[in-house]
Amino acid sequence: MQITEKQLEQVNDRIKALIASNSFYGKKLEAAGISEVSSPEEFSKLPFSEKSDLRDAYPLGLMTAPEEEIVRIHSSSGTTGTPVIIPYTAKDVDDWGEMFKRCYEVAGITNKDRIQITPGYGLWTAGIGFQNGCEKLGAMAVPMGPGNTEKQLEMMQALETTVLCSTSSYALLLAEEIQKRGIKDKIHLKKGVIGSERWSDKMRERISTELGIELYDIYGLTEIYGPGIGINCEHNTGMHIWDDYLYLEIIDPQTGETLPDGEWGEIVITTLVKEGAPLIRYRTHDLSRIIPGECPCGRSYPRIDVIKGRTDDMMKIKGVNVFPSQIEEILGTFEEISSEYQIRISHLDGKDTMRIYVETNGTVDFNGLAKRIAEKVKSRIGFTPIVKVVEIGVLPRSMKKTARVIDERFD
Repeated sequence: MQITEKQLEQVNDRIKALIASNSFYGKKLEAAGISEVSSPEEFSKLPFSEKSDLRDAYPLGLMTAPEEEIVRIHSSSGTTGTPVIIPYTAKDVDDWGEMFKRCYEVAGITNKDRIQITPGYGLWTAGIGFQNGCEKLGAMAVPMGPGNTEKQLEMMQALETTVLCSTSSYALLLAEEIQKRGIKDKIHLKKGVIGSERWSDKMRERISTELGIELYDIYGLTEIYGPGIGINCEHNTGMHIWDDYLYLEIIDPQTGETLPDGEWGEIVITTLVKEGAPLIRYRTHDLSRIIPGECPCGRSYPRIDVIKGRTDDMMKIKGVNVFPSQIEEILGTFEEISSEYQIRISHLDGKDTMRIYVETNGTVDFNGLAKRIAEKVKSRIGFTPIVKVVEIGVLPRSMKKTARVIDERFD
């Protein structure tokens, strides 16, 4: 997916603003003697921007528009290190709302829908992003925020909400609570718009089946507006990315070289019209690929595949590089277990140990299942984990994101 002439013009406009504001990226460009790019080849040689750059700019070093034009700030949801603060102009907020409105429309959601918004509000971009798009669409927003499951279910029934916006973890928790209480016939949900964490096909299937709804996977990150920069359509052949606002590349995480469409690598995003804190070639660390060809829906927006994981997800255990997605894929082949799992890594008696916890129902031989899972993991990644099988509902459920990998070696 090559950058177009129009996108290059938009990039040059942002480059001018970055240099004029003396931002970290403007300084990088000036040091390299770059004031504009005139071809895709020149664009691909522009320096990357990284999360560390954004942290170094704390608190308002990313501000590229005049301060009197900044109407809001958001901050990344990470709990460690210096926070990243992103300033927004009124146009940025409006553009983000338009992108989110488009996401709802692609999911077949209209102004007759009632949208229950469970992600968090505040500095995080989630709840307010879902609401902004909902109001642009003209639908009824039910701005619940996270937690208080009793109240969530009460409002869901009383207001007959038709759309659930949440993390996959909380959607699963709600689905299980609805089943437990036997109130599925009082729930009017038709669709779910799910974001902020990677989720397996097995988890998707459970949520969809138990709630009886269509699910749509929304993409976004605080540094690039927030959720709403892309969504899958009814054909579920990848997430459409709004390339009139963003240019997306896939690179080799090791070499930084741009990869051809179809190859898996790290997502790199350039904001084309963002005013408050434009970013050029921002490394997201999310792993995906650009899906070649046209979508059956006929939309011309490029598509990316599901987020497979992150470049910084990798765990080194007994000298072997392991990604959580590899374990997830193996677990997905066992029909007897639920979508929930937990990986714990510890260092005992001078060696690393991986324990995998999975859930199943009481009709299964726990010991036999644990042995089969351990053997399959060993055949795939080269060492034998300790597998613990527990009953469904024993592993923790979350109202936000679920911590699936706990590395106790560094506690």
